[in-house]
Amino acid sequence: MNIFLKEMKSHRKSLIFWSIGVFLMVASGMVKYESLASSGQSMNEMLAGMPKSLLAVLGIGEFDISTASGYYGLLFIYLLLMATIHAAMLGATIIAKEERDKTSEFLFVKPVSRNRILTAKLLAAFVNILIINLVTFASSILLVGKYSEGGVVTGDIALTMGGMFILQMLFLVIGSSLAAVKKKSKTAASLATGVLLLTYLISVAIDLNENIEGLKYLTPFKYFEAKNVMFGAGFELSFVILATVLIAVLTVVTFIYFKKRDLNV
Repeated sequence: MNIFLKEMKSHRKSLIFWSIGVFLMVASGMVKYESLASSGQSMNEMLAGMPKSLLAVLGIGEFDISTASGYYGLLFIYLLLMATIHAAMLGATIIAKEERDKTSEFLFVKPVSRNRILTAKLLAAFVNILIINLVTFASSILLVGKYSEGGVVTGDIALTMGGMFILQMLFLVIGSSLAAVKKKSKTAASLATGVLLLTYLISVAIDLNENIEGLKYLTPFKYFEAKNVMFGAGFELSFVILATVLIAVLTVVTFIYFKKRDLNV
């Protein structure tokens, strides 16, 4: 039994649906940009009169949305939310589904170590989030490039996809570590999604109140913001290091607790 291929097959339909969703998100966003740009109304002037709180909630920030790349920067937060929600749920369910589907006994009586099983599962999850990232990248290059009027956007989009992939990995292991630690691993997916939404709300609160900017280290959504990655200085080394350490620690936690957990069959 090839566990990796089995996991890839079991998540095939989900991967297709998420990939289509990402493509449609990019496509609908850029079609909206085209309609606003062709209306003759200055989009930046239109947003200037909107409350700062509403702009923060919408994730608009300081983008020049009169350009295709600026509008994509606005759209990126929604793509990031989709990708990280997928990663968090995948990390949790790929661990918990044996207990959920009552197949634990079938899998774990095989002459395969738990570490090998978990490695195969996490590798399948890694390939799934990589495919989502590549679909997002290809869709963005194709559609943003179409509306950028000759502007080169490949490099900027590649940087945002790099940041997205790191956060996908982080939320993947958040989901997997919660599933490994919790006695009722079936609830890990909802808990991981709750953690994700809480950290996103913290990032919105920081945009609303600069006095709590110190909390940015608590929310991964502040690590690789499009306004900094695309239009600033690129990646901030401290955030890259912090994210890498968190991924490593949570991966170790997943292996330790998965190895010694009692499985409900």
